[in-house]
Amino acid sequence: MTPLNNAPTYQRQGAIHRRTEEAILSTTKSLIAQKGLTATTMIDISTESQVSRATLYNHYRDKSAVISALITAEVEFMIELANKAGTPADALEKLSLYISTDGALASMRMHDKEALTEMLSHAEHPLYVDLAKCLFGATKSAAGTGIAMRWLMGQALQPLTPAQSREQAELLVDRTLF
Repeated sequence: MTPLNNAPTYQRQGAIHRRTEEAILSTTKSLIAQKGLTATTMIDISTESQVSRATLYNHYRDKSAVISALITAEVEFMIELANKAGTPADALEKLSLYISTDGALASMRMHDKEALTEMLSHAEHPLYVDLAKCLFGATKSAAGTGIAMRWLMGQALQPLTPAQSREQAELLVDRTLF
């Protein structure tokens, strides 16, 4: 016999809402990795995430809203990743590996280089600032944080191997103001 869900309706609805948004965002990232940002449509997102178009549009008004939410989720994940690292070098290495191996970024390098470059050029954006604050918390150096942020952004366009990620992260920590 299945137990009844005794959670209040608003809690169940909130959980469903979050799962739907997570499905939409993970599907969007997967589609970008497969075919690029420009070629991904709201219809593709709806079909692949198995949500109706009405549901998709209830969550996001258009494709740019989906992309904005995806970028926010990705930056929040990267902040969490860096916060869990032990040392500044570990944080930089983990971020470097995440950026260098991301399938959606790889696809955008091939299919949507202009859009990727545009996204990387917003140093005043609150998400950029949040990631920089996270790195500053690890490094305690404004100059070192600026260098690290530019190093990481460069990897969105020119990824590193795992060995290069570790070596360069250690060099950044050893040879800058960290």
